[in-house]
Amino acid sequence: MKINCIAVDDEHPALMQIEDYISKVPFLNLLKSFDNGIETLEFLKSNTVDLIFLDIQMEDLTGIQLLSILKNKPRVILTTAYDSYALQAFDLDVTDYLLKPISFERFLQSVEKVFDSISPKKSTDITAGVTPTGDEKGYLFVKTDYRMKRVDFKDILYIEGLKEYLVIRTLTGKVITLQSFKKMEDALPSANFIRVHKSYMVAIDKIESIERNRIKIADQIIPVGDTYKKQFFDMLDKSGI
Repeated sequence: MKINCIAVDDEHPALMQIEDYISKVPFLNLLKSFDNGIETLEFLKSNTVDLIFLDIQMEDLTGIQLLSILKNKPRVILTTAYDSYALQAFDLDVTDYLLKPISFERFLQSVEKVFDSISPKKSTDITAGVTPTGDEKGYLFVKTDYRMKRVDFKDILYIEGLKEYLVIRTLTGKVITLQSFKKMEDALPSANFIRVHKSYMVAIDKIESIERNRIKIADQIIPVGDTYKKQFFDMLDKSGI
């Protein structure tokens, strides 16, 4: 499967780097590159695109403004030299937020996330449900088409929502499940797992730092949504963290 993408950045060196990275990934197909948001918007009116690599700070039309205008958004990976847009970006349901300078490893992690979200049924670790176990057992079983996969609580870093799927990110990889956050919350011990955003649940003991309503876990920046902010920080206070 090919993912048709475009790259948008008004800085030529940054645009060339994204183009180079795209050329190294077999499942990415670069349709066109742009150095401004206005031409990008015109292109999107008459062309189908699966993914946009989009710079935020551009003249005339910023990346954020472009996303606000689009009615049918493809998947978006924002690229920027500034981390101050992270919360605003997640409110626009972007797939990922890459801070410049962008390493190829981080780029690859991001596009694999897009690939998994577009064709989840092709993944060998697709799951169809969760079998809760007692908190004292320290694990849950995740159903697949052919087997039940065990996931230890201690290995879970965070859980990310991708439309109707959840991605369980662990110390060793990921498991994708066709499941709701509610059922996953019921299956996990509330003492160490908490919902912090409409698209994220985190393992408290895996949090590396918290700054300005953003959580860092294993190089991933996770926003704390307004709906979940009070519950999250109240829990931290009660835990003495």
